[in-house]
Parts: sequence; structure tokens; C-alpha cells
Amino acid sequence: MRIGVVVPMATSDGPGRMPTWPQVRTFGQHAEAVGLHSLWVCDHLLSGPPDEGIHEGWTILAALASSTSHLELGQLVTCTSFRHPALLAKMATTADAVSGGRLILGLGAGWYDPEYEAFGYPTDHRVGRFEEAIAIIGPLLGGERVTLAGSYYQVRDAVLRPSPDRPIPILVAAKGRHMLRLTARHADAWNTAWFGLPDDLLHRRLAELNAALEAEGRDPATLRRTVGMEVWDPATTGPGEEPGGAVDGSVDQLAWAIDAHERLGVDDLIVQLAHKTLRSLDRLAEALELRAH
Repeated sequence: MRIGVVVPMATSDGPGRMPTWPQVRTFGQHAEAVGLHSLWVCDHLLSGPPDEGIHEGWTILAALASSTSHLELGQLVTCTSFRHPALLAKMATTADAVSGGRLILGLGAGWYDPEYEAFGYPTDHRVGRFEEAIAIIGPLLGGERVTLAGSYYQVRDAVLRPSPDRPIPILVAAKGRHMLRLTARHADAWNTAWFGLPDDLLHRRLAELNAALEAEGRDPATLRRTVGMEVWDPATTGPGEEPGGAVDGSVDQLAWAIDAHERLGVDDLIVQLAHKTLRSLDRLAEALELRAH
């Protein structure tokens, strides 16, 4: 099972202050140095609730592509409503080239109405818009010419020049029958988040995914399963902060929680650290070292 982390991007990741680009870069490079497998960015215009500052995800990802060497880079997840799908495919192709072929394109339908309304994006028919978007993005990334006259997006003989250097994998964050069916049809990977220890909800999400794959006649072994896990480091948090359902015990307990996800057949565990510090990264690396012995 591969282990990744979400990079600091928002005010609460500091905590209480916006992480600077040098701090984000140092975090990413340290994650690479301690042997993690992937880095992930968010794609929000406002982080909330409550609303707080957050960096723009694709800009941060492109900068990480040029300041790391081998970690996979992805989004949890790009909101397809925020950019025309053909433009998004073009952006993904360029970012993949900058990274040397390390991008996984994370896609989702979006959910947080206040950022849509603040920046002038429509909140209606999110799943319908997503369905049209992925029908454009997938073929473009596969090197095809695409024409689509949809209800929300239109392209005419669109093609990516230069073409992608490789088939860029697509990850979809999905729950609900329609989104899971779209995942089974179009995605290389699937994400569900956020969890502490595996619980009944995670088991149900995995079962619902398997049902969608069966309904589409797809071999379950062909889809990569990624799960987001929240990890709380008591030594880096302040008075009055609560871990909620996050894993918040010792390093030994963290190692046990990672093992518990692996036993479910999870391919990638993507860790949301609270707070996102070098110490918390070292603590995660220590737990992984315990698992290796």
C-alpha cells in the first residue's frame, strides 16, 4: 500500500496563518525525503466552513512538480465546475510534462456552495456537468479528437497539442449511485475520504463501489482504491482543538491504523495531517518504519 500526504495550503494548516510557498515546498521535499509516495493538493477557492484563506491548487501543484523529483502528484480533487474541461485537460497535460510523468488527475463534482456563489459559478446540476466534463477530459487525455455539444459544455474537433506523453490516470472522488457508475466507466482510480480507523461507513462505501463495478461489467482489479485518513498529532495542536474521528494515538497506534486500511485492500492511503508540520511528517514516517519490522 502506498502512502501519501496532503500538503499545507490553508490558514488552518499553519495553524492560524497561511503557509508560505517556501513552507509548502519544504513540506513536499521532506515528504519525499522520508520515503512517502505521493503529494496531494486541494482545489478550493475558499476553504471552509468557516471560510478561510487557501492557495490555488493547480499553481501549487505545478510548483511542486518542479521542486520534487519522484513523488506522484495529484488533487483531492479538482472541481470540474471551476474550469472548462478542455482547458483542464490542457492544464493536466502540461503539469504532467513538467513533473516528468508523475500526475494523477483527481476530479470531482464539487460541493461547497459559498465558493461557487462568491466566484460566480453555477451550483445546479453538478453531477450532470461532471458527466459531460469527464466525457471530454478522458478522450482528450487519451490523444483523441473530441466533439461534444452538451447541455453545459461544447467542444468541436478539440485535440491536445502537444499530445500527452502518456495516458494520464484519472481519479474520481465519488459517492452516490450515479457518481460511482461514472467512476466505474471512466476512472483509473477512486477516492473516498475522510476517515480515522476503518468504520462501517468505509466498509459501505467500498461495497457500493464494488456494486457499481459489477453493474458496469468491470474487473474490480483494474481500479485503484484510494482512501483519505485524518491523523491528529496532539503535540502540534493547541488548547481546545478536538481530533474528532481522526487517528490520534501513539505512533504504534498510527501504524496499526495504517495496517487496518491495508487489510481492506486499499491501494493508497492519503493522510491529512493535523497539523501539517515537519514533525507530523516524521511521526508518520516513524509509523511506517514500525510497519516494516
